[in-house]
Amino acid sequence: MKNLKQVVIVGALVAAVGGVFALKQRQSRPVVASAEVEASAAAASERPAPLPRLVDLGADKCVPCKAMAPILEELKKTYAGQLQVDFIDVWKNPGAGDQYGLRVIPTQIFFSADGKELFRHEGFFSREDILAKWAEFGVAFSDTGAP
Repeated sequence: MKNLKQVVIVGALVAAVGGVFALKQRQSRPVVASAEVEASAAAASERPAPLPRLVDLGADKCVPCKAMAPILEELKKTYAGQLQVDFIDVWKNPGAGDQYGLRVIPTQIFFSADGKELFRHEGFFSREDILAKWAEFGVAFSDTGAP
């Protein structure tokens, strides 16, 4: 019973933080140049062919976002040259999520190689579910040997 209470409390806190974040985004929409967005743009300009892209919008202090971090890093390493994986911290860069129509964090957005949004998921998303979703779109990756 104590664990259930803790889960409910954590869930309520996450929902409250997401609600406050959404309200804050609606009230003020500053244009902030994000180093992460600029780095992604620079990397994209150096790439010979566009890649499918997974964008994770979150924050490094959000509990489900922290759970996503190792998954994103592993995908980035394992599928380097096959998949572009970007993390954008919308608490550090409040305006960075504006262009994505962000409602809650974490949010993962799947883009085709030509930049078309294919799918969007809100909340924690496992590695297996991410790869299954790419497979649904006909995108297959080969492991490069990274764990």
